[in-house]
Amino acid sequence: MLSNRIAVYPGSFDPVTFGHLDILQRGLSVFDHIIIAVLNNSRKDPLFSVEERVDFLRQATAHLESVTVDSFDGLLVDYVQKKKANIVLRGLRAISDFEYELQISAINKHLNPEIETCFMMTSNHYSFLSSSMVKEAAMYGGSVHELVPEPVEKALNQKFK
Repeated sequence: MLSNRIAVYPGSFDPVTFGHLDILQRGLSVFDHIIIAVLNNSRKDPLFSVEERVDFLRQATAHLESVTVDSFDGLLVDYVQKKKANIVLRGLRAISDFEYELQISAINKHLNPEIETCFMMTSNHYSFLSSSMVKEAAMYGGSVHELVPEPVEKALNQKFK
C-alpha cells in the first residue's frame, strides 16, 4: 500500500472545462496529489495539440501545489504504475458516462489489480458540460466564457474565427 494518496486524473481535455476543474478541485480534498494526465490518443483528431492542452491545464492549475500536469500515450495502467500511483480519478456526469467508465475500469483492473478507480460525480452546475459541446458552441459563435478558463476561450475564438 502506498503511503501518499496519489491519483492520476486522465483524459483528453480537448479542451479543459470548468467541469474538469471542478472534479480536480474536489479530488484534492480526497487525495494528497493529483497528476492530470493528458492522453495522446492517435484514434482521435483533437482540436488542440497535446502541448496546447497541457499548457491550458498548467495555466488553470498553477495555483494548486498538489497538482502536476503531464501527458502520456499507451496504457493508462502502465502510466499510473510508472508514476507510483494506485488510483485513477474519473468524473461522471450521467448514466451513459458510468457504463463507459465501468468498462474502462474493469479492463484496467484486469491489467493491473493494484489500481483502483475512484468515480466522482460532477457538480450539478456542470452536469451538462462536455468538451465536445464547448467546441460546438464556440464553432457557431456561442459564448463559452462561463464554461472554460480564459486562455481556452481565447484559443477557441482564434480557432473558429
